[in-house]
Amino acid sequence: MPALRLTRSRFALALLTGTTSLALATHHAHADEYTDLLDILRLKGSLTKSEYDGLMTKHTRHMRADASAARHASPEPEEREARAQTASGSNTHSHHVLRSASHRTELAGNDSDAALFQAQDAARRAEASADAAQQALASARAEYHSPSIVRVSDYVPGKGITFHAGQIDLNFSGFVNGFYTFNNPGGGTPVAGGVANGASGFDSSAVRNGLLPAGMLIKVSTTQEGWDMSANFGLYPGINNNKPGAFNANSGGSAVGLGTAGLDVRQVFATFGRKDVGTFKVGRDLALFGGDAILNDATLLSVGSTGSNTAPANTSLGRIGVGYVYADWIPQISYMSPKWKGLQGTIGIFEPLDEFNFAGGGYSAGNTQHSSPMVQGKVTYDFNIGDVTARIWSSFLVQHQQALLGAGINPSAKRGQTAAAADIGTKVTYGPLEGVAYYYYGNGLGTTGLFFDGIAANGRKRDSEGYYVQMAYKILPKLKLVGSYGQSNLYQAPGEITPLLVRRNESEVGAAYYNLTDWLTLMAEYAHTTSLAHGPDHNKDNTISVGAAIFF
Repeated sequence: MPALRLTRSRFALALLTGTTSLALATHHAHADEYTDLLDILRLKGSLTKSEYDGLMTKHTRHMRADASAARHASPEPEEREARAQTASGSNTHSHHVLRSASHRTELAGNDSDAALFQAQDAARRAEASADAAQQALASARAEYHSPSIVRVSDYVPGKGITFHAGQIDLNFSGFVNGFYTFNNPGGGTPVAGGVANGASGFDSSAVRNGLLPAGMLIKVSTTQEGWDMSANFGLYPGINNNKPGAFNANSGGSAVGLGTAGLDVRQVFATFGRKDVGTFKVGRDLALFGGDAILNDATLLSVGSTGSNTAPANTSLGRIGVGYVYADWIPQISYMSPKWKGLQGTIGIFEPLDEFNFAGGGYSAGNTQHSSPMVQGKVTYDFNIGDVTARIWSSFLVQHQQALLGAGINPSAKRGQTAAAADIGTKVTYGPLEGVAYYYYGNGLGTTGLFFDGIAANGRKRDSEGYYVQMAYKILPKLKLVGSYGQSNLYQAPGEITPLLVRRNESEVGAAYYNLTDWLTLMAEYAHTTSLAHGPDHNKDNTISVGAAIFF
């Protein structure tokens, strides 16, 4: 009889141990359900990351406390064995003690049966609840990726705002700037094709745009059948009145009442490609030759040389014509290769442009007929050496100019020329220091703008070259100082004598840029510009500009 009671006692203890394990399993099932619920709420955006992390930390702490309490409530195997031996008693114990032990064992058995049933029922309910949570999570994930749901990416300063609607991404970015600019002429005589205002003889003030007008950039992109593609629009309004002219929105402005600001639609292009194939571009965008020169020019964010401050256009000159030839925004069909170990190439055909008599006075030839497109190409190489980050680039252009018109061209002489140009540049960054060096050479290229005064009135090509060097230093995390010098040279064609034609435009620029916030930059700048002719004529001016720009 004692042996039977001992067996029943051990069976009851085993049931109790099993009940505890089922209870713990049920608790973990509820814990998994709670975790799934938190994941769903986080996924749907009902919880912030900090709220989610806080609730999970608190939940984990409670789980550990409950597990510890459960372990203390359930006797260890050694303790259960000792209690079983005590419950069985020895032959010296009284009959009353044996009956009491037997009674307690029977009660424990009955309680264990009930606890086992409850635990099994709780386990079934927990399993059903976990299945429901999994279904809810799957539904939430499907809803998250539904085309009817519009999501917004985390904002990165300078990268714009990106919306995701199903497979389509829509990005908006842009900038707005304005400067007070004071120009003081340094005297001299006019230079044909010069960019200094020294000969004007009087000071001028303006509230104007810098080298950049304002801009609103829109990009719509998606991936279809493995191809990445995008449609891009760049709208660039100015703040000054527009006056239609040879350069349209970028002509000299109209400083009269009841005027209207101009809108320069520079970018309208599409891209499509794959990482292993490369990217194709069709439409209007920044050209390749000279593109990196302007994009790395610090005056792109400020003013530089003003060109004309009395009736300001949508843009100033920056270093255009005083260090590089403006790349311009040109209709094109181009191809950019995949990047291989930092090396990448681009080539394309572009809308051909006329030779233009920018200097005036009939000093240059012109044309309006082209049987072949312009061709441009570029190679870039990005690399690191320790803490030094660098890029080297080189680009070229070739265009045949035909049916040239010029006062000095013999009717029986050749009326076609092939203009060509090439450049090379580098940008090196080391900690707070940043340096840029650039050089270009052209034959029939001209100066300031593409094919401006590139061919003389006698139909012969003029050589041109130029360069700029620039150094920037961040003396504080938000404060950067920049200094640069550059010049553009235009040489006379063989057999040409044009003493009034510009020989050199050059400038020195010093500027300070302070990033008040991620969006807002405050700027102050001084620029000294000089224009020299092939004869004795020359002039110079000084420009001080202060302003602000917002980039988002």
